[in-house]
Amino acid sequence: MEQMPFTFGKTTDKVNFTDREVESKHLEQNFRSAVNTMLISPRRWGKSSLVERVTETIAARDSNIKFCLLDVFNVQSEAEFYENYARAIVKATSTKWEEWTENAREFVSRLFPKISFSPDNMADITFGIDFAEVQKQPDDIIDLAETIAVKRGIKIVVCIDEFQNIANFESPLAFQQKLRAHWQRHHHVCYCLYGSKRHILADIFANPSMPFYKFGDIILLEKISSNVWGKFIRRRFKDTGKHITLKMAELIAQKVDNHSYYVQQLAQQVWLRTKTNATQKIIDDAFESLKNQLSLLFTGLTETLTATQINFLKALLDGVTTFGQENLLKYKLGTSANILRIKDALLSKEIIDITPNAICFQDPMYRYWLKKDCF
Repeated sequence: MEQMPFTFGKTTDKVNFTDREVESKHLEQNFRSAVNTMLISPRRWGKSSLVERVTETIAARDSNIKFCLLDVFNVQSEAEFYENYARAIVKATSTKWEEWTENAREFVSRLFPKISFSPDNMADITFGIDFAEVQKQPDDIIDLAETIAVKRGIKIVVCIDEFQNIANFESPLAFQQKLRAHWQRHHHVCYCLYGSKRHILADIFANPSMPFYKFGDIILLEKISSNVWGKFIRRRFKDTGKHITLKMAELIAQKVDNHSYYVQQLAQQVWLRTKTNATQKIIDDAFESLKNQLSLLFTGLTETLTATQINFLKALLDGVTTFGQENLLKYKLGTSANILRIKDALLSKEIIDITPNAICFQDPMYRYWLKKDCF
């Protein structure tokens, strides 16, 4: 099977990891100094790849720092969180099956009376949670990483992906208050919290009324520049015996607004179409093909929108930045109060992103499809 030189839809390995030198050094320094970190950016900008890359780099150099990586995307309740969290901590701090057994029985057996292991499958450890007991005394689980770190004489970095999902729990505010009250007292453990819904994470971490306000260092992930992408794409082409000029490589990034996921996807499409030398026609054809591949998805998404929400998107595409009475009438948007509801709905659907300076589309390909095929 031919090895593809570009990666999208999953976290990238060392070869495919692009730039992020400043953010990598910042994150590594925080992890080594036990500084809690909140990583915020729109989805598919490479947060998970960045965290994994930094943890792998540190782990290879320092065996005294253990990393626990937990994804809570499919965790639907506080009870599930405790079970998944405890399992992840035990695994991260155990190098072999016997240690898993010892750590689980020593630190969590009272709250998890049913603990099963599979010696034939090192990825399999199952807890049977007694949630009624956990609710009475959640301290043992919330403090689990700190307890093990002190007992074993190690440092632990707990990285929780899709952290915004805890906002969907039955009593999210009370749960966040419990976590913050305990985690802020930990000195041998630090926490890296991140996810794919920037507007929710921004509210959790930057809202003074929320428990995790000023919990630690907030890193706002920026886009990778066209020049950096160009050098990366050119190198990957060269590594596989093909050629692309720096200008053409930068064009690939520019056509998808430097969006990490789409840069890798479009670069791969161009690479597949290139026999020896990439040309602008190949890039343009690959870009149109990518747009067409996504058209069914975009059509389905657009069908979920109301007429006023679609009209609002058309106004954005036309360059409208203010919504006075003239634009409200022109685009049939209703009242000024309705604009706030439209923005909230589109933000919730992750269609737009609102920054202090502008309202923009999160997905550059969706923006292009709307302009080219829909309007």
